[in-house]
Amino acid sequence: MKARIAIIDDHPAVALGVTAIINSHPDLHVVASASTAAAVLGRGGRIDLILLDLQLADGSTPAENMRLLSRTGAPVLAYTSGEQPRLVREAAKAGVAGMIRKSEVPVALVRSVLTVLSGGQVATPDWAAALVEDRAFVSAHLSAREAEVLALYASGETADRVSAALFISRDTVLDHIRRIRTKYASVDRAAPTKVDLFRRAVEDGLVERDG
Repeated sequence: MKARIAIIDDHPAVALGVTAIINSHPDLHVVASASTAAAVLGRGGRIDLILLDLQLADGSTPAENMRLLSRTGAPVLAYTSGEQPRLVREAAKAGVAGMIRKSEVPVALVRSVLTVLSGGQVATPDWAAALVEDRAFVSAHLSAREAEVLALYASGETADRVSAALFISRDTVLDHIRRIRTKYASVDRAAPTKVDLFRRAVEDGLVERDG
């Protein structure tokens, strides 16, 4: 079954080009393309991933659009010119799965879409640079749910116990942990082990260091 992709971009030529690129892959199919998040929601139907332009003519912000798009349950990949790091930071805080520049070659776009569909995050150098520029963001780049998962897991709980405490599946806990590690790596604070995750949680005030 092909993954169902939606595109939100207010430049028709860009949307047409991206649609052609995505539809060229045998496992992907664009099912909706619109100039606003509300218009995509109005189309109905299952969506597996959303490509979102961060600067739209309707004046909406990345955070506003992410709140709307959360109703779909689909991950969102920022597709942007990258000229405004502020918008990238806002989108990251709102929970996008990464960003890709509109100037990237088609194969990079398809690869990024496939990465997000498989549960990964697209942490490009542009993405990391935008986050690092805002030092306050370094300690606040996790979503509220990711912070909850990290606080419990880094404190010594197992994935099963975190799952029970937060009423989510074990697989969802592990997905959150993978994304947490990717986000820390994207701002040069790698946390490949549980001990490293504990250190990051202490640094960010999510857990207290004993003694």
